[in-house]
Amino acid sequence: MEGEIGPKHAFTTSSLSSLNTPGSYHLSPSPGDPYSHHESQFEPCPAAQHAYNYSGSNSAQAPAQGDSGTSNCSSSSSSSTPNKTLVKKNPKVANINVQLEMKALWDEFNQLGTEMIVTKAGRRMFPTFQVKIFGMDPMADYMLLMDFLPVDDKRYRYAFHSSSWLVAGKADPATPGRVHYHPDSPAKGAQWMKQIVSFDKLKLTNNLLDDNGHIILNSMHRYQPRFHVVYVDPRKDSEKYAEENYKTFVFEETRFTAVTAYQNHRITQLKIASNPFAKGFRDCDPED
Repeated sequence: MEGEIGPKHAFTTSSLSSLNTPGSYHLSPSPGDPYSHHESQFEPCPAAQHAYNYSGSNSAQAPAQGDSGTSNCSSSSSSSTPNKTLVKKNPKVANINVQLEMKALWDEFNQLGTEMIVTKAGRRMFPTFQVKIFGMDPMADYMLLMDFLPVDDKRYRYAFHSSSWLVAGKADPATPGRVHYHPDSPAKGAQWMKQIVSFDKLKLTNNLLDDNGHIILNSMHRYQPRFHVVYVDPRKDSEKYAEENYKTFVFEETRFTAVTAYQNHRITQLKIASNPFAKGFRDCDPED
């Protein structure tokens, strides 16, 4: 069920709403981030430590950068909000770690400034967001979902003469916040862990009136995907435990600018070279 969640699961979109407080999400530039010299206000990584502005989460061990393709930012701590009570995570999620697949390719795009096409009908992401998950309880049920947060409050334009992104002004009004549930949710931990989990059904749209459950984004704005693992708590009063039953992972190298057409020709070239579905572009005469 794309974009939907059954009533039996306490974790709903509203459970994430407190994480999306405007102004609460501060990201540092990634190494080689082509935007970084325009954005000195960014705070240092780990992004998640500054990000979520909810009533706590214990610090999750992020895999060290360079560890078999993992990113350097993982789920959150509330170290920047000392007045809030830390929520002790349920053991069913506390030991979960996530490895980003195709990290080298994400890094290559990130060095150039990743762009993702948004269309009225909805367009799949490339690279596809794929992860390998470790540390689940094999017999417990979990739901996997993603959402997308604005990196900042700016709108951008691409300066072709300098091949760089520039701040064009203040961000457009925020799009409706949506989450995308992996269509295999819920499933046992054993199922999620036995293979790579791919969000290849997720689509991005710029249609504010979209009724297909796609993720709605503003073109020429920057976004950070987030990945959430949610334990399906069988307790009748599981709503009370919503905050301790999930864990969030942020991979900085997956951030991107939403566009209706690719701006940087190097991004176009890399997409064609690395996307198996772009075979038609590779086989045609360059003159065409």
